[in-house]
Amino acid sequence: MQSFCRDCLTIPDAVPSRCPACGSPRMISHPELFDLSIAHMDCDAFYASVEKRDNPDLADKPVIIGGGRRGVVSTACYIARIRGVKSAMPMFQALKLCPDAVVVKGRMDVYVEVSRQVRALMEELTPDIEPLSLDEAFMDLRGTATLHGQPPAVMLARLVKRMRDEVGITGSIGLSHNKFLAKVASDLDKPRGFSVIGKDETPAFLAGKPVRMIWGVGPAAQASLDKAGIHTFTDLLRWDEADLTARFGSMGTRLWHLARGQDYRRVSANAPVKSISKETTFGEDTSNAEILDGHIWRLSEQVSARAKAKDLAGRVVMLKLKTHDFKTLSKRVTLTDPTQIADRIYRTASDLFAQAHSDGPFRLIGVGLSHLTAGNTADTSGDLLDPNARKRAAAERAADEIRAKFGSDAIVKGRALR
Repeated sequence: MQSFCRDCLTIPDAVPSRCPACGSPRMISHPELFDLSIAHMDCDAFYASVEKRDNPDLADKPVIIGGGRRGVVSTACYIARIRGVKSAMPMFQALKLCPDAVVVKGRMDVYVEVSRQVRALMEELTPDIEPLSLDEAFMDLRGTATLHGQPPAVMLARLVKRMRDEVGITGSIGLSHNKFLAKVASDLDKPRGFSVIGKDETPAFLAGKPVRMIWGVGPAAQASLDKAGIHTFTDLLRWDEADLTARFGSMGTRLWHLARGQDYRRVSANAPVKSISKETTFGEDTSNAEILDGHIWRLSEQVSARAKAKDLAGRVVMLKLKTHDFKTLSKRVTLTDPTQIADRIYRTASDLFAQAHSDGPFRLIGVGLSHLTAGNTADTSGDLLDPNARKRAAAERAADEIRAKFGSDAIVKGRALR
């Protein structure tokens, strides 16, 4: 059995219940602890953690990130989540569940900067980093033990310790032998978790677990699997690969391998970004145009922030909708030139939504950019049909500079409060 202390990083000779060096009970032990090197790091309640860091008065209070009473929840801290608050829940409903919650407007530019700080710490461990969003990433630490003089597991514990001490936020680690299981592991013990799934224990770990644990199996996929009598990984093991593929296509092949704990995808640090998108699933289906419009703006702002952070622009704006009966509607439009401006993404997505509004109510909405190019190609020619577009783009970039200098609350759009 291999073990170490998550607080002082001491590796003891035996496996004590408390660290022999510092007395901490935060010991982690596993037979394969020092043999595994594929990790998933997920920041804990990222937006809310940043707000609590910047305002210590919020430390022990339930915090909800979102708009006004007529808006929706973007995310919430764990105190609020225990009360039943969930992302995309209408704010009035969240405040019924948690009336003492403090509602804070999101500050996307601050979250982007904190994400950069965390990424810099990860890059000190390995160049093989595959970001999934601002607050989570895969890491491949194979071959780094010699460089750092310690096993990957210990360096990962050092990473989250530095995140707490130097950046002021916490994260959870999942460590395993492939990406699928590393991501599963990171969700097992949040917040401040460190979970390990070894090769030898994989079959026993997966047995009986629900297939909804698989990243990407949403309500629609789950409904299809339910019809086939597939509810757990054990159910999947009863199927031949050919039969799963015949019924579910490429997803069936993937499910056959995942049921056996097999995932051969590499951590792709240099994989080109093909699209940037954000989506949210509602706690309750809605046709409320004002609430949906507020979502389109917030999603557009988040897509814009990621595009600006990556210095990318997209020529195609995409809108994704999922109806109450799980029908997916996808609409897109090609712009005259690439953009990374939130206002332009929002106006384009709003026009696309106007074409589909009658198909509601909706359970999910998403906004995205594709056909990506370098950021210096963004918004160069303007929009002949909208002569004020160039002025709004200039105003948005000026607002970005003001927020960077004086804080996110220096300028707030009214539609962000919906």
